[in-house]
Amino acid sequence: MRTVVPFNAGWVFHEGDDRFLQSRLTSGKNVELPHNAVDLPYGYLDETRFQRPFTYQKSLQWRPEFEGRRVSLVFDGAMADSTVFLNGKEIHAHPDGYTPFEVGLTDHLHRGENLLCVRIDGSENPGIPPFGGQIDYLTYAGIYRDAWLKCTSPVSIERIRVETRELPDPGFSASVRCDIRNGEQADEPIALTASLRSPDGTVISQCRADATSRDDSVILSFGDLQEISRWDLRTPVLYSVDVRLECMGRHDQLDTRFGFRTAEFRPEGFFLNGRKVTLRGLNRHQSFPYIGYAAGRRAQERDAELLKHALRCNLVRTSHYPQSPWFLDHCDRIGLLVFEEIPGWQHIGGDDWKRRSLNNLRSMILRDWNHPSIVLWGTRINESPDDHDFYVRSNDLARTLDPSRQTGGVRNVTRSEFLEDVYTMNDFVLGSEGSSAAPLPGGNRPRTALRHPRDVTGLDRDVPYLVTEFNGHMFPTKRTDPEERQIEHVLRHLEVLDAAYGSAEISGCIGWCMADYNTHKDFGSGERICHHGVLDMFREPKPAAFAYASQGDPGDGVVMKPVTFWARGERSIGGSLPLVVLTNCDAVAFRFADGPAKTALPDRSRFPNLPHPPVIIDHRHISQGELECWGKAWYDLFLTGVLEGKPVRHLHLVANPLPARIELTPDSEELLASEKDLVRVVVRALDQAGNVLVHFNEPLSIRISGPARLVGPGIVPFRGGSAVFWLESTGETGTVLAETRTLELGRSEVRLRATRGPERGD
Repeated sequence: MRTVVPFNAGWVFHEGDDRFLQSRLTSGKNVELPHNAVDLPYGYLDETRFQRPFTYQKSLQWRPEFEGRRVSLVFDGAMADSTVFLNGKEIHAHPDGYTPFEVGLTDHLHRGENLLCVRIDGSENPGIPPFGGQIDYLTYAGIYRDAWLKCTSPVSIERIRVETRELPDPGFSASVRCDIRNGEQADEPIALTASLRSPDGTVISQCRADATSRDDSVILSFGDLQEISRWDLRTPVLYSVDVRLECMGRHDQLDTRFGFRTAEFRPEGFFLNGRKVTLRGLNRHQSFPYIGYAAGRRAQERDAELLKHALRCNLVRTSHYPQSPWFLDHCDRIGLLVFEEIPGWQHIGGDDWKRRSLNNLRSMILRDWNHPSIVLWGTRINESPDDHDFYVRSNDLARTLDPSRQTGGVRNVTRSEFLEDVYTMNDFVLGSEGSSAAPLPGGNRPRTALRHPRDVTGLDRDVPYLVTEFNGHMFPTKRTDPEERQIEHVLRHLEVLDAAYGSAEISGCIGWCMADYNTHKDFGSGERICHHGVLDMFREPKPAAFAYASQGDPGDGVVMKPVTFWARGERSIGGSLPLVVLTNCDAVAFRFADGPAKTALPDRSRFPNLPHPPVIIDHRHISQGELECWGKAWYDLFLTGVLEGKPVRHLHLVANPLPARIELTPDSEELLASEKDLVRVVVRALDQAGNVLVHFNEPLSIRISGPARLVGPGIVPFRGGSAVFWLESTGETGTVLAETRTLELGRSEVRLRATRGPERGD
C-alpha cells in the first residue's frame, strides 16, 4: 500500500547556490518547511533581498520500504524556479512558484545515505509567469508549502477525478476516472474497486472494473444514487471515494473528497443547486507579515474562516494564482465558493511563457478538480490584453480537462473579446469621477457604482457576468486614517454591493481585497504596502470589513459597528454626523448621556437593494443644538441594536476614552507540535467600556517562554489600537507563556498549550 508522510523537518538552508552543495551536506541553518528564505519587515520591504538563489539540503536514508516500490518527493509549492538534485545529479526542474511538482527518486537512490539538494531561484525570471512585466504583489522565495515523501507500488494510481451528474429524477450519478501509472510497463491485469462513502465513512456503494497496466485511465461508475445530501453554502456535505488497485499481488489505494452539487453562471445570475445566489466576495493574496508565503495549514484555514464567518462572504477569488491546498480544503469544509485562476498580472510573454502558462493551468485543474467549492476556472492572465490564439487554447484546455466547470477571464477593459463562459470584469468605475465631496476636475460622469454589463461587453445580448474587482487602489485606506476617509471607504463598498444586488444581469461582485499586502516599489503607499484591504496585513478589521459582515444573516451573528472614533474633533469642522452604523439589525436605538432614546432605521432610500442597509443617523434624528455645536460638552453615546422588536446588542462609546486594559486574544489556545504550526495573538488596547483605542500607538514588548518561537520582532507598535504577533511551534509540548508589556498599561499574559496533535499523512 502507498504511504505519504510529511517531509518538512531536517532541512539545512543556505544562502546562494554553490555547486558543491549539490553533492556534499554542509552545515547551515536548520529549518522546517514551510519556510521563507528571508525574514521580512512589516513595511519598507526591499524585494531584491529575496530575488536571488537559495539552497536547501536534506539527508535521506535508504529505508527497507523503498525496496521494489516507486519513491518520489512531492512539493506543494516552492518559489519560483526550482531545480532538484539527488547525490549530485540534477533530476528535476520546475519553473513555477504556485503549482505542485513530483520528483521521482527511485532510479537515483543509493542504499545508505542519499543527499537531496533543492536550488530555489527567487529572481523574477521574465520567462516564467507571472513575471516579465510589473506585478502588484510580491513573490517570496523559499519552499513555502509542505513537502511529502511518497511510496507506491510500481503500478499505482496517479490521480482520480470524480464527476457528479444530477439525474432527471431526484438523485445523482457519479463517475470516477482513475489514471494509472505503470512503472514497470508490464502488461498485467489490474483489478480496480471504488467505494463511495458517506460523510461518516459508511460505504454506500461500490463498483469494480478490470484493466491492464497498459491502460492510461479507467472509468468506474456509480449509477442511480438516492438520498444524497447536496454540498451547499450552509450544508457543505462532503462525500469520499477511495479506489483500490490490485496488480501482480500488490496493492495501491487513493482517496479523495468531493461534493454533490450543481453550479452554473447564467445571463440571469449564478445558481447553486438550482437556487439563485448573489455572490458577495473578496479577493485574497496568500501573503502574511514577516513570513511572506510561508504560512502552514492552520493559518490558511484561519483565512478561509475569516472570509466565511467574520466577513460573511460566500465567494473568494484566489488572486492571482493557485493557493494552498489547505486553504481550498477548508473552503470545501465550511462552504465557501472559490474562483481559482492561473498566475499572472497584466503581462503576456512569448511562446515559451505561454506554454508554461498553459502548463500552470493544467496543473491547477489536475490538482484541484475535486474541490466542490471551486465553481470557476480563471483561464486568462489577470487584466491582460486580448490574445485570441492564446486564450482559445487556454479555454479549450480547461473545458477538455474539466467539462463540469465554466471558465472566466478577468479583464479591466471594456469590449474585450469574450472567449470564456463567464464575462469577468474588474470594474473600477466608482472613484474615477472622484469622491462625492471632491469630484475630479473636468469630470463629466456622475457617481456610478457599476457599469451595465452590456456597456462593458459591447455585446447585443446578455451573458453570464461577474464583477471580479472594485475599489482597492481607487481609495486605499489605512486602519488609522481619519474618520471621514473611513466613511467614504465604507460607502464605496456598500454602493457597489447594492448595485450588484440590484442588477439581475450581474451574478455578484468580489471586492479588492481581503487584506493589505506588501508590494513592489511601483505600487502601494510609501512603505510598499497596498492598503487596499478591508482588513490590514495582520487580519485586523477596518470599518469597511463590517460593510461585508453586516450583510450576513443576523441568525449567524448580530453586527453593529458605528463608523466613528467618537470624538468631536475627528472630522473637518467637527462633529460626528452623519453617523453610519453598519448593522444587520432592524433598527438602532440611541441616546446621549441621560437624554431621551431615539430610533433610526436602515437607510433603504440610499441602499434599496442591500440585504441589510446601514443605519445613518443625521439631522433627521438629531438637531445641531443637541450635539454638533463646537464648544458644547461632548457626551457618551449609547447604541442598541433591535431585532424583531427585541434588543440584541448594546454598545457604549465613552466621551472621555482612556487606556483601561490590554486584551490578548489568541486565534487558538492550542499550538500543534506535530507540524510547523502558527497561532496569531491579537493585542488590543481598550478603553473603560471595552472599545479599541484606535489612536493608541505605544510600543509593545513581547516575551515568549516555553515550546514556541516568536515570529517577527520582539517590540512592535500598536497600529490602530492593536498589535499582532504569531507564535510558531518548536516540535516540543508543554505550556507556552506569552507576556506583553506597555508603559501605560503594564504587563499582560496569555497561556497556550503546545500539544502533539494527530500526525499528518495522506
